[in-house]
Amino acid sequence: MSYARCYRGLASGQEYSIESPMNLDPIDGRPVEIVIDIDRLRHQQPDHQWYHPERTSLWRFGSLLALDFDDPDDHQHIVSLGEGHTRMLDGAALRLESSDQKLALTPESAGLSLSIKDEGTHWPGYGGNPTWSFKDRGMVMTASMASRYRIGAVAVPTQGNAGDSLSQYALAAGMDCVVIMPDDTPMPIMGKVAAMAHRYESHQLDLVKGTIREAGERMKAEWLPKGYFNVATFQEPGWRIEGKKTLGLEIAEPGSEGGQWSLPDVILYPTGGGTGILGMWKAFDELEALGLIGSDRPRIYSIQSEATTPIVNAWQANQADTTPVAGGQTLAVGLNVPGGVGHFRVLDILKQSGGGAIAISEARIAELTRSLWQQTHWWLCPEGVACLAAVEPLLDQGELRSGDSVVVINTGSSEKYLPELRHLLV
Repeated sequence: MSYARCYRGLASGQEYSIESPMNLDPIDGRPVEIVIDIDRLRHQQPDHQWYHPERTSLWRFGSLLALDFDDPDDHQHIVSLGEGHTRMLDGAALRLESSDQKLALTPESAGLSLSIKDEGTHWPGYGGNPTWSFKDRGMVMTASMASRYRIGAVAVPTQGNAGDSLSQYALAAGMDCVVIMPDDTPMPIMGKVAAMAHRYESHQLDLVKGTIREAGERMKAEWLPKGYFNVATFQEPGWRIEGKKTLGLEIAEPGSEGGQWSLPDVILYPTGGGTGILGMWKAFDELEALGLIGSDRPRIYSIQSEATTPIVNAWQANQADTTPVAGGQTLAVGLNVPGGVGHFRVLDILKQSGGGAIAISEARIAELTRSLWQQTHWWLCPEGVACLAAVEPLLDQGELRSGDSVVVINTGSSEKYLPELRHLLV
């Protein structure tokens, strides 16, 4: 790992050797992250030689990642399936008004420049996430790092998409894999994982009643004692943060050769665990250290469903960390995360950025899902739709302002939710 210097506790700041894998920080039970030696990278690869925009995958960022695509020792462990380098859609003309709104609302009419980072569709001329989800960014790094450490078996509790993703990358890496998920996970997702478990002896599916919280409890009780390595959200050593970092790098990179690296004014991010928020923030800090951007940061807003609102609750109460809530019922199953060991850092970033957190009703998610499908036939997942639904109330609250450039993260494809959404896609 050419430029990965150490692991470091997100809260404690304690540094640990990069030569041994770990889970949570033994000092405080908080997550850890990977520290990239930016000074050495800048010195050894001047003029940003690490950047390879000709590659149509997240590996375009070369030596800025924990595994260096251009280093033979690292490259042998990378199990790329073409992930990343996804398209940014122009959402300026989308009609986003709710049914009780008297005037048509488009981002353009409100003075906003709005783009949608589409993680769920393979567009011509771009890369694409193989399981149609942004989870592939984290899981390609997880499987590749696990391969580097010669870890032979991995386990993940999931609301769905992370399990689908890990099963694909574990297979590519030749690892045993167990996915523990709720028994009401959307059938297209569950079916893919079940098919893998049926076909490959190396793969297993374990269904539980409840949410990712109950899945995590099952993992710890049943699977970790059998030697599986824990790659749950934030509980692996920063690997998924490092993969999700590429989302921020792609948002910032130039749109054309010789262009400037730049950031939007606002990012709307659908938040379950929140790994992507940490990853993007890490990307922005590293780009500043490399001299590619300044100190200004986007205002980041965490978007949740009203069914499950741990981050919104903590934000409104000005708390430093979330208090676990009961799991709800939501079309946006990826948001049905009752609590998270990394939420303290999500809240800290929201505060630093000048952003916030907002909850969207299930009725509004359903209404806008139908409207956007009729307008575009884009396969926007409910989590991404929730972010677009947040535009109207954020404008009303003065959080979004005329002249703002806004990026919405559409985290996956609605095709993975079809049984629950089919009645809306008419």
